[in-house]
Amino acid sequence: MTKRILLARWALAVLAPVAMFGCGSDDPPPAQQPPPACSVLDQTGCAAGQVCEETAAGTGCFAPVHIKGHVFDAMTTSPIAGARVVLRDANESVVSKVAVTAADGTYDISAPAKRDANGKPISANVTLRADAQGYLGFPKPPRVALPVDVSTAQGDPLTIASTATDIALIPLQNATGTGWISGTVKAPHPGGTLIVAGGSTGVADADGAYEVFNVAAGAATVRGYGAGLQLAEASATVEAGKETPNVDLTQTGEATAVVSGNVQIVNAPGGSSTSVVLAVEETFQESVIRGEVPKGLRAANVSGAFSIAGVPSGRYVVLAAFENDGLVRDPDTSIGGTEIVHITVAAASMALSQGFKVTGALAVNSPGANGPEEVSGTPTFSWEDDSSEDTYTLQVFDAFGNEVWKQEGIVGPKGSKPVTAPYAGPALTPAMYYQFRATSIKDGTPISSTEDLKGVFVYR
Repeated sequence: MTKRILLARWALAVLAPVAMFGCGSDDPPPAQQPPPACSVLDQTGCAAGQVCEETAAGTGCFAPVHIKGHVFDAMTTSPIAGARVVLRDANESVVSKVAVTAADGTYDISAPAKRDANGKPISANVTLRADAQGYLGFPKPPRVALPVDVSTAQGDPLTIASTATDIALIPLQNATGTGWISGTVKAPHPGGTLIVAGGSTGVADADGAYEVFNVAAGAATVRGYGAGLQLAEASATVEAGKETPNVDLTQTGEATAVVSGNVQIVNAPGGSSTSVVLAVEETFQESVIRGEVPKGLRAANVSGAFSIAGVPSGRYVVLAAFENDGLVRDPDTSIGGTEIVHITVAAASMALSQGFKVTGALAVNSPGANGPEEVSGTPTFSWEDDSSEDTYTLQVFDAFGNEVWKQEGIVGPKGSKPVTAPYAGPALTPAMYYQFRATSIKDGTPISSTEDLKGVFVYR
């Protein structure tokens, strides 16, 4: 081959790209393609050790925020190994994978945190849920979980560890003869699905994994609940002291039923709106009028008509003014709209003919006006005087919903001073959580009460 031919080929190989992208060409160089966006829901698209978070511009990959703490026995302070800890958002949807506590009761869990332009977590609250074999789950009314603000994380790696991230679990009075069930909720984005078996509950983590502890030995039906999610129930045979694994719940379609009704707020100068929730009937405790509410089965800012969409088939108790808002379900049994309403949802929407009357609550002064409060000795209970009452009835319940003491015929001061009454029941158990409830009585009929989630105290 001649030297002239070789030079011509060399020129074509070297100069052709230059001619295409400059040096005589008007075509711009190819634009650099951005990296593919990561997925917050699926947690894909990030390198190992990083998590996908929301940002002002979309999504991005960051080092995670860690929440650390320990789970311990409320009575003995001994660490609890094998407890399941998950994080929930303001809607009680689980937004984390599960963390299982080590032998010393410690856990480390990654918290989702939206980031600003500098990658710093933006203020947002999460709460903790913990469950363990032989213990009452947390939170369970009237105990509530303290919010943890992810923007308060410090250090490298970003970490939150405080009294709010330490969890005291109350041992069950008798867990003998119980086992536990585990499995997976097989549905898109199953985090926070409430799992109920034999009255005991658990929640699915972000991957759908769940465990329900303290299920009585024998045959059990396992059901899952969450707004918009219809799951087939499953059966399990539980052995005492053992795990029954692989009890999976499979989605059969979308839950489309709507439960609607009406709330009437009366004699409540301090409250203009409330909430309505659907508690799973299997978890409902008649003595304290409370039960567990699946994620999304709540109507907020209700002052008249309400509707709750995406209700799965099942049996529920409809509760108005269950949360702390200065209002309570009207306890007056002499009028309509004050009964506890039980419903069965079977795929079709339901308009409740029964309305709900809500009235102003009696304000709690102490203990437990703003969260659980430590008391010792002989507690004295104090609450707002209802000037229209004849007498008051005072009740004290333990954390299991058992009434431990009741006193009727308490006469108030008939003025601006609060009502006070000393405890006069059986000895209280150290480290046990309790709640007092006061109800005002007129002509033998209850007319108002303290709120469902206030008046909580722990005895020391």
